[in-house]
Amino acid sequence: MKASELRGKDQDALTKELTELLKAQFGLRMQIATQQLSNTAQLKKVRRDIARVKTVMNQKEAK
Repeated sequence: MKASELRGKDQDALTKELTELLKAQFGLRMQIATQQLSNTAQLKKVRRDIARVKTVMNQKEAK
């Protein structure tokens, strides 16, 4: 997901996206703990997506 896509969304949509990403991150962490996750790069991608969403949310609040 790109930051430009996120900037087009409103605050409620960003909050919803953030909760979905946090749930996905939790699921991936549990899969790592139980050694069921083979592609660990997914966790890095989700972490960066969370950071992007939070950054866009903070930028919108500053305006």
